[in-house]
Amino acid sequence: SEAKPSKEEPPKGISPIKAKKTPSPADAERRKLRPGSGGEKPPEEPPFTYQLKAVPLKFVKEMKDIVLTEAESVGSSAIFEVLISPSTAITSWMKDGSNIRESPKHKFIADGKDRKLHIIDVQLSDAGEYTCVLKLGNKEKTSTAKLIVEGIP
Repeated sequence: SEAKPSKEEPPKGISPIKAKKTPSPADAERRKLRPGSGGEKPPEEPPFTYQLKAVPLKFVKEMKDIVLTEAESVGSSAIFEVLISPSTAITSWMKDGSNIRESPKHKFIADGKDRKLHIIDVQLSDAGEYTCVLKLGNKEKTSTAKLIVEGIP
């Protein structure tokens, strides 16, 4: 009663094996969930929990090192950029292992999956290792790059 023949299937003589094979696994999954799933669950719940599992926490694009010479860097700005997934993850920034707070010197830009750390008016003291920490629930990922300010010989 639950496996209604779909348009492509011949309505008569379907062996149970064929009926199982023809729809895509997702269809079969969905069909299984509907009958007798307890009734009290809203129908849109299973695909949602499904979708959460399907989105791994990751850096789509990692940070890259930035190299500036002192002459060009002083007074200019450096931007570390990452692309993350999913966009609901929370990013925070660190320099040499300690948290950076947003300030006139450090601006955090979050635009969907695009996250940037903008270091304004770069000085020699800004050189170091910068880390973007990505958090979602209890998962955590990091991406690290260096800001290198080369002194003039």
